Amino acid sequence: MIAPGDIAFDLDGVFANTMDLFLEIARSDYGINHIRYEDINQYFLEECLDIDPEVVRVIINRILEGDFEPELRPVDGAVEVLSEIAEAAPLLFVTARPKLLPAKAWVEKKLPRQAPQIEMIATGTFEGKADVLKARGIRYFVDDYLDICFMLHEQGIIPILFRQPWNRFAHPFREVGTWAEIRALIDFPAT
Repeated sequence: MIAPGDIAFDLDGVFANTMDLFLEIARSDYGINHIRYEDINQYFLEECLDIDPEVVRVIINRILEGDFEPELRPVDGAVEVLSEIAEAAPLLFVTARPKLLPAKAWVEKKLPRQAPQIEMIATGTFEGKADVLKARGIRYFVDDYLDICFMLHEQGIIPILFRQPWNRFAHPFREVGTWAEIRALIDFPAT
């Protein structure tokens, strides 16, 4: 069991359903209707999607900048479980995004009552996550990028892989596919 203060979370693909938003923007703004969520079988989209790499770059930049019309939705069950964790310990999100805003504003909108209990750090690099987690004494980290899980493991942090179509490769890590599975790992204090 994991103490609520010993775990932190990635944002995109774990809390935020970013790839669903990517597909919605591709459909509505670029008329790209032939791509399904399951087709995203590599972390770097230009490696697996039959879409002009420049269009991929533009859509990703729009998401990072908060410049999109469809709503960015949380992964099913995330709000409820994160809210429960925040009642027991501060929440920490560590993202490789280059800028904290607008992601921080989105998190605080989705978890408004927990906002004082939320810390969010944008490292700008994948490699920067381990240093942040070690500095905060975090023992477990939930991420959807398998390469990060291997990197964190090498740094003594226990990764938990959030199952997505782009991380279906052999690995030795604990894996979860829902927020209910994450909740089952947490040792919540008795009320």
